This record gives sequence, C-alpha cells and structure tokens, in this order.
Amino acid sequence: MDWGSIVGLLLALGGVFIGQALEGGKLESLFQPAAFMIVVFGTCGAVVLQSGIGRFVRAIKMAKQAFVQAEDHSAAVMSDITLWSNTARREGLLALERFLDAVRDPFMSKALRLIIDGADPVKLRDLLENDISAYEMEEKLAAKVWDAAGGYSPTVGILGAVLGLIHVMENLSDPSRLGSGIAVAFVATIYGVGLANLVFLPIGSKLKTIVGKEVMRRERLVDAFVGIASGENPRMIEERIAVYLK
Repeated sequence: MDWGSIVGLLLALGGVFIGQALEGGKLESLFQPAAFMIVVFGTCGAVVLQSGIGRFVRAIKMAKQAFVQAEDHSAAVMSDITLWSNTARREGLLALERFLDAVRDPFMSKALRLIIDGADPVKLRDLLENDISAYEMEEKLAAKVWDAAGGYSPTVGILGAVLGLIHVMENLSDPSRLGSGIAVAFVATIYGVGLANLVFLPIGSKLKTIVGKEVMRRERLVDAFVGIASGENPRMIEERIAVYLK
C-alpha cells in the first residue's frame, strides 16, 4: 500500500469533517444523496462524453496505482539483464530464447524477442522507443481523465446548487421542504469543489507521475537491450543498468 496517498486522503477528508464538527455543524448534514448523485453522475457523464467509455474505464482501473505501491523489481531486473548479457556474449543471441517464457514484463519480453529474432541495434532502439511513446501517450490520456473530472466537478456542483435553489423557490409555500432544498444547494457545491481538489486532481497528478517514472524505467532498459544486441561488454551493461535502476 502507498500509505502516503492514504494518509493524505484521510487528512484531506478529516479536515473537512473535523472542521464541520468544530463549527458546531452536524456531520450528517454533509451527506445528501441527491447532491452526491448530481455531482458524481454528472461529472462521470461529462468525462465519458469527452474521453469515451474505454478510456474512462481505463482511468478507473489506473486509480488503484495511486494507492497501491508497485513492487520494486529492480534487483530482479538487474539480475536478469546481467544473466542475459553474459549468456549472449558467451553463447550468442539465440541462446536467450530459453529465458523468454519466464519473462513476465511485456516490454522486456518484447525486447528480448526482438533481440532473439536478430533485430539490428538501431532498429531495435527505434522499435522500443516507438513502443514507449505509444504507451506514454495512452497512459497519460487515461490519467488526464482525472484532470477532466477535476475540471467538470465544481461546475456540476454549481449546477446542483442551482437545482437545489429551484427546488426551494418552488416550495416557498411549504416551509417544511425548504431545508432539504437549501441543503442540496450548498452540499452539492461542497461535493463539486471538494471532490475536484481533494480527490480527482491529486489522483490525476499522481498517476501522471507514476507513468513518467515507468517511461523513464523503460527508456533505461532500452539502453541495456541495445547493449546486449550490440555485443557490448556485460560488465559495462551491468554498470549502466545499476545506475539507472537506483
């Protein structure tokens, strides 16, 4: 788990709830199903309209990465690269085929397959960098769905406030119904602004950072694979990858 993200979210939400309590307000007044539906469903609808259902689903799945820290496989990658470079130097590139089935990383598996197939080092770099560019573009577009949600949410919250006020105006003759309408009006604004700045935008920023780190990792691996394909000294490859994966 990424405890930094979890603690940050709890602090943000806790600050709102504790502040409400210190002001003498009731916490239950912040829970308005009508306001929640207006803001959440309205924001989701706007985002799906902008990004498409496929990218929206991808963005939802990516949110897990903001709260679950990825395992550090640097040591295993270092060991694999060292083994592959030494094997290629001693036995030739075709000898690497016996390691292919054990590789679980799709990017590394593709790179190893290209090396085994005899790809020229220049062509290998070009193919892998194109793969990285495609990955980066797709992942960042999915991460930006959260930015879009952060942009739409406050406006939808204002829409909810206006709807609540319309409800109030329609029931001026019935004082018993005024309270719920006013509550929806103000709580919808809180939901819109709060979700945008405490949830949507922070998640979007963190996901883009995670994507950036993965892109950098893959770019460093490209150098190692090109070194293997070029027959470079395994010691040199090992030293280079050790620096990159620190």
